[in-house]
Amino acid sequence: MAEDSDLERTETASARRLEQAREDGNVPHSRELMAFMVMAAGAGAFWVLGDWMAHGAARLLRHGLSFSRSAAFDTAIMSGGALAQTIDAFTLAGPIFLAIIAAIIATPFVMGGWIFSPKAFQLDLTRIDPLKGLGRMFSWQSLAELVKAILKALLIGGVLYWIVRHEQDRLFALLAQPIETGLASFSQLLFFSFVALITGLAIIAAIDVPFQLWQYHDRLKMTREELKKEARESEGDPHLKARIRSQQREMARSRMMSEVPKADVVVTNPTHFAVALKYDSSAMGAPVVVAKGMNLIAQRIRDIAGDNQVPLLEAPPLARALYRHADVGDQIPAALYAAVAEVMAWVYQMNAFAANAGAMLLPTVPALIAVPEGLDPGAPE
Repeated sequence: MAEDSDLERTETASARRLEQAREDGNVPHSRELMAFMVMAAGAGAFWVLGDWMAHGAARLLRHGLSFSRSAAFDTAIMSGGALAQTIDAFTLAGPIFLAIIAAIIATPFVMGGWIFSPKAFQLDLTRIDPLKGLGRMFSWQSLAELVKAILKALLIGGVLYWIVRHEQDRLFALLAQPIETGLASFSQLLFFSFVALITGLAIIAAIDVPFQLWQYHDRLKMTREELKKEARESEGDPHLKARIRSQQREMARSRMMSEVPKADVVVTNPTHFAVALKYDSSAMGAPVVVAKGMNLIAQRIRDIAGDNQVPLLEAPPLARALYRHADVGDQIPAALYAAVAEVMAWVYQMNAFAANAGAMLLPTVPALIAVPEGLDPGAPE
């Protein structure tokens, strides 16, 4: 059952999958929104420039229907007049065409952004596969599109029927009106029809856009196995990353161990913790922790220190405090200066004793080095 659930597309598409879909040219789109935007842009341009277009259309119609007898028999004059009429017609319709083009360009931004993808122009033979075509024809998506087309046709048809019934008297009255008056009335009627149609298209688009967005994200849903695979590809194989981290820790440990022979002293617990300290008064403001560890690593530090004649000092509270509050490469905390100073004083006495070949008394090992309250994690509460 768990394997079956991993193969079901129940997970929301990841950001990477959505980005790959955009790169492939697979973005949500709505034909109904496009139709609404085009009609709205045309109606808006017509509303702003309606008077200018109406007078221009009247002038164009008047010039087109009035010509001299000589012009009727002169093809050059007729050709020139036709060219001029054509230019005037395009000038009148130009603003509407520009508004429609702007609406077509702006529509993708409403659905999530405009994108240019060369992959969308590549030949895809699966699109012309007859078997897959039959599958798409009888899929639930095709049924949904069919229902949507029927509802759209009923809505638009109902709007058109209502317009004709409501404005039938004005439509018949246009036949008896002069050109200027008729064109002005026709412009008003046309604009009213546009508003009614746009209202119907707005209702359709308001339903279709959420449906298309839901359908788009539903198609891009992923299985749990796909999510796991994507995570492995983006973040790397967990086993490989763990191996790399292990190697990095081993390298860091090796570098740390190489510093133990250079240490001045190793403070021990005596068995659980070991912290190696080094102090150079000419280059350091305070002693520095060059190595630390617990259990097996602590044993290794003690062994290396013993092999290289580095003094070992058993001071459990100080060892625990140094291990807890100082990292490798850091100076010791200021609160432990006094305690470490006792240790370094003993180290200097031991070095002096060794340099004088026993001519002086063996320094006494510090019996109890106290640390400030709250710094020893092993202290009883």
